[in-house]
Amino acid sequence: MEELRVIISGGGTGGHIFPAVSIANAVKALRPDAKILFVGALGRMEMQRVPAAGYEIKGLPICGFDRKNLLKNFKVLYKIWKSQRMAKSIIKDFKPQVAVGVGGYASGPTLNKAAAMGIPCLIQEQNSYAGVTNKLLAKKAEKICVAYEGMERFFPAEKIILTGNPVRQALLDTKISQEDAIKSFGLDPTKKTILLVGGSLGARTINESVLQHLDLIKAANAQFIWQTGKYYSAEIAERLKGENIPNLKVTDFITDMGAAYKAADLVISRAGASSISEFCLIGKPVILVPSPNVAEDHQTKNALALANRDAAIYVKDADAPATLLELAIKTVADEQKLKSLSENVLKLALPDSADIIAKEVIKLAEKK
Repeated sequence: MEELRVIISGGGTGGHIFPAVSIANAVKALRPDAKILFVGALGRMEMQRVPAAGYEIKGLPICGFDRKNLLKNFKVLYKIWKSQRMAKSIIKDFKPQVAVGVGGYASGPTLNKAAAMGIPCLIQEQNSYAGVTNKLLAKKAEKICVAYEGMERFFPAEKIILTGNPVRQALLDTKISQEDAIKSFGLDPTKKTILLVGGSLGARTINESVLQHLDLIKAANAQFIWQTGKYYSAEIAERLKGENIPNLKVTDFITDMGAAYKAADLVISRAGASSISEFCLIGKPVILVPSPNVAEDHQTKNALALANRDAAIYVKDADAPATLLELAIKTVADEQKLKSLSENVLKLALPDSADIIAKEVIKLAEKK
């Protein structure tokens, strides 16, 4: 059997990097001999996260178009041209039999060049609304792995496989009980627990929703784990000075998300594709507050895909500071509502995504 060589490209956010690493791990599990090379964008998160996961990565000097200042785009065009040339030489040196794109800047030049050099390409689209890079690459890809139904709006139907999004395996393997999980945050296992997360950097709106209603939190018969994000933690510590709120656990970053989800009866979160896939697989009742600052407002579309099936509660970002906390406290006390949210979100789960995608990757490589 010939040695398997795979290039995986993309990144920019955790939402692109987790799936990319999960796919790599799944390929390795099926073919331990596989050589895997990542191609990312210089200066972006993948340049740290991928080596930390044990894989080699090469960086391209690529960035997005500046939609406000058009003159700056001459520099961007030069970077794209340079990235295309670098991608070509990386592919020539590495000689992959297959290229995988997970979205994000770097996947554009890498998959364009791979396709031009006759290497079969597979793309993975995490969102319910296809990203710009993937829409452009769809013509060149042989297979397109998606996480939502109805993606024929963006991609040729005959190339689509509904696989779901690969998620962080550690979340699914959490063995800790809910009681122990709650105790690990120094809270009371007899109380209902609400977890607020805003992604690794934090979410200003979710944070403001808490800060404006500390009185509601103090009076609540529930307790809160609040992940503020590193970006906001100093400012929040300052604003909480002199406040004594025993039922509020504040942390800038949660290392063990498996324990945090296990502790929670209800989660409040942004609506990134990776997070949503996680909620589906673990069956967590969730209130989604989509970030309005993402391309094509895809988080709102992700959130509505669940809310329209009563599998999540949707709160608009602009309404959150006024309504979010009261709604959360009311929801967490409603056993029937929590139960139906959990049952409905579980129905949308697509398990074993990374394995299914890895098998498609290997099939394409063998075809070559």
